[in-house]
Amino acid sequence: MDSIVEVFMGLILGAISMYWMFSLFRKKKSKELTEHQSTVLLEKIKSVCKLISVEGDFAEIYKYENTKERFMSLVSSKKKALIVINAKAQIGYDLQKIFMHADNEKKKIILSNFPEPQVISIEPELEFYDIQNGLFNAFTPNDLTSLNKEAKKHILEKIPESGLMDTAKREAVEAVLIIEKIVETIGWKLDYTALEIPEKQKKLLNQ
Repeated sequence: MDSIVEVFMGLILGAISMYWMFSLFRKKKSKELTEHQSTVLLEKIKSVCKLISVEGDFAEIYKYENTKERFMSLVSSKKKALIVINAKAQIGYDLQKIFMHADNEKKKIILSNFPEPQVISIEPELEFYDIQNGLFNAFTPNDLTSLNKEAKKHILEKIPESGLMDTAKREAVEAVLIIEKIVETIGWKLDYTALEIPEKQKKLLNQ
């Protein structure tokens, strides 16, 4: 009789042990899956953010003049040219300034900071017209380098009034919508309550 009880107790203890081990294994697998999901989501979000960029084309006429003086400023020589600047400017976001983390327990991606758009690159092409060299102040190859820098500076000053920054901000809001859809596909949620979003753009997010 005692042997039957011992066998029975052994079976019960074995079953409990097996259930405990199975539960522990399942919990571990679930945790690993959740962590893997969060890693994949963060990588996908970064990929979406990389795609946020706005390009603008500029065509500007720039009048360049340079005067050099010689002989104790008694004689001056001027060179000048009319320059047409055709430039392409790219506006985007610095991914290192996008702060986000995953809350694995709540299955939530928290987007805590989205930076302001910034100028990524300006690529100017210069066309020279009405070139006039001075007597001892002629254009040199080095002038092209300095004029390229001046052209970039000139275009940089024109960007704020072009509307490109506002367009980039709208692109960012649309990116948040895309990110939210990506997160929701596997049952997670995107928390962007920490972001300061203008009222007009909030309406877009709530549609």
